[in-house]
Amino acid sequence: MLEIKTVDKPDERRDFPRGHLEAVHMTGLDFAVATFEPGWHWSESVAPIAGTGSCMVHHNGYVVQGRMHLVMDDGGEGEIGPGDVFVLPAGHDAWVVGDEQCILYDFAGGMATGYAKAEEG
Repeated sequence: MLEIKTVDKPDERRDFPRGHLEAVHMTGLDFAVATFEPGWHWSESVAPIAGTGSCMVHHNGYVVQGRMHLVMDDGGEGEIGPGDVFVLPAGHDAWVVGDEQCILYDFAGGMATGYAKAEEG
């Protein structure tokens, strides 16, 4: 079955401190457009909602705008920016770098279905 949806009319919008995501749900794909404002930090903005010590959602993503610093629970870290495609396993913290909002697309499904909800996952 052919499915076509537009991110301009998301199925769901989820707001959290200093950011929000808009999700489109389709058969076999949950897609999210996430917007993080300057000053957004997962451990401050989403951890209280998720109730976990670090983000337990796996992300497959593409950065459209802005920069974000990522730190894995095992100590690995990196920074992503416009044009970067990334795979970010569960067990990490992240924050916006600089004064520009960070906009990313997430294809993994976990962000669209469970991110920034109680008991994240």
